[in-house]
Amino acid sequence: MLLVEQHPLGYVRKGHLVAVTCDDLVGQYIGHTAPKTREVLKKAMGGVLFIDEAYYLYRPENERDYGQEAIEILLQVMENQRDDLVVILAGYKDRMDTFFQSNPGLSSRIAHHLDFPDYAPDELLQIGEGMLEQQRYRFGPGARAAFADYLERRIRQPHFANARSVRNALDRMRLRQASRLFADRDRVLSAEDLSTILPADILASRVFAAPTPTA
Repeated sequence: MLLVEQHPLGYVRKGHLVAVTCDDLVGQYIGHTAPKTREVLKKAMGGVLFIDEAYYLYRPENERDYGQEAIEILLQVMENQRDDLVVILAGYKDRMDTFFQSNPGLSSRIAHHLDFPDYAPDELLQIGEGMLEQQRYRFGPGARAAFADYLERRIRQPHFANARSVRNALDRMRLRQASRLFADRDRVLSAEDLSTILPADILASRVFAAPTPTA
């Protein structure tokens, strides 16, 4: 977050970041939302409050949802203490557009809207390699190309969530790798065996069984 680094320039008083979701702000019963929301705002004061998937704060179809109360408290603080708090609302563009249309108060107080393009396949491949490295895994011969093919196909399918989908795919690949190694119990496994993802661990995905949609 670049804004967090602007503390020395005087844009924020403390320079810390508080990242939350709807569950951190909205309670499960009457009287629970206000204290939860105020506690989060208290922690974020002087810094940056990042609300991920902010559209979940507004669920008019759920009569027991108290997100509107959290929004009203948030609006009040954004107006009265605007010089001591930076608020970032994040989410998928189409759902955020609907969210702002349903909340005129938010639209009038948030003047800056930034659209970030989806990652390109080669960028997603780099993200995947970085995640594997953090988990002490690596691609074996041919696996990187297989994963690149996987990404090209997966991007064209519904509900693709960029880096989140990459992470989920890697989790499934590691499970397939573990199953493959367990099935080969007669062989003594090396550290390299345990940390290497092979093409078979990727090509077993249902993505390769589904027809690839045309552009």
